[in-house]
Amino acid sequence: MDSVEDKSLVEEFLKGNEIAFKKLVDKYSKKIYWHARGMLNNHFDADEVTQEVIIVLYNKLNTFNFESNLYTWIYRITSTRTLNFIRKKKVKEFFSISDEKFDHLQSGGDIQNDYEKKDEVERIEKVLQKIPTKQREVFIMKNFEEMTYKEISEITGKSIGGLKANYFHALKRVTELLNEEE
Repeated sequence: MDSVEDKSLVEEFLKGNEIAFKKLVDKYSKKIYWHARGMLNNHFDADEVTQEVIIVLYNKLNTFNFESNLYTWIYRITSTRTLNFIRKKKVKEFFSISDEKFDHLQSGGDIQNDYEKKDEVERIEKVLQKIPTKQREVFIMKNFEEMTYKEISEITGKSIGGLKANYFHALKRVTELLNEEE
């Protein structure tokens, strides 16, 4: 992410240039969507959260102070809005793996191998539904979004030590549940 370009676009938008905001939306909307989709496992819900985040950005961009990267701030808003969406629906365990991470399953090739991979993905998705929300979030961000603990900490506002503990427990529980299924 180019923070100089982001700063320039934010400044232009704050001066009234709507095209600058459209450029920011074009730049970040897919990332917002896929983060929400990974947590919600539902296209329509993720789309709704994406629209909500874009509205928040439009109304609150004047409060962003560039103490962190713009994307970190956007990601934090997306995480918060997604968690709020889940709470509103009163669903306890609702995170999953985004389809984007598994596009290779549909790339042709060895059909038998693809079915086995798809079965494995489905097993992991079911297991992730059984672990606590905080653990699941860290597990997904670390393994499927390939974020560092520092990045996760900046986004979630949680300590690196706490994130490592949640990840450790998530990994242990996922392993146990996968072994139980076998």
